Amino acid sequence: MGLLSKLFGGNKDYPPIPEDNELKAMLNKLKEPLEDLAHKVKERIEVVPAGQEAFVYLGKPPKTFGIAWIHDGKVSGLKELMENNNLSQSAAAKMVDKLGQAYVHANETPRYSAEVGGKKAVVINSKNLEQEIRQIINSTIH
Repeated sequence: MGLLSKLFGGNKDYPPIPEDNELKAMLNKLKEPLEDLAHKVKERIEVVPAGQEAFVYLGKPPKTFGIAWIHDGKVSGLKELMENNNLSQSAAAKMVDKLGQAYVHANETPRYSAEVGGKKAVVINSKNLEQEIRQIINSTIH
């Protein structure tokens, strides 16, 4: 695999999540909304578990991607965030750019593969990435 693929999330095969790993338990708690999301999107998905929630990069981060998050048993996306918080297009674009940078900051973080809704997904095990995503979203909406 080339350097660019490593830097920009190429189609690398990651090991499956170990059976006794807490990530597996987190994904199981979010199974239904994650599977619904996987069925709705054509892009690849990369899941950042966050306790009872998850942040999901859709597409090819850090350059061409969308973002979704699962909370309270439902899936929300950028459109809902913009509408619910009166965000301008430029504020949303800046937030997405920062989320791409956060993804790059987590390049060395352990990643695993998992099947979600019949689709191969990447699971990123990073408390730092989770916290950075939360900080970016919170600073954008407040």
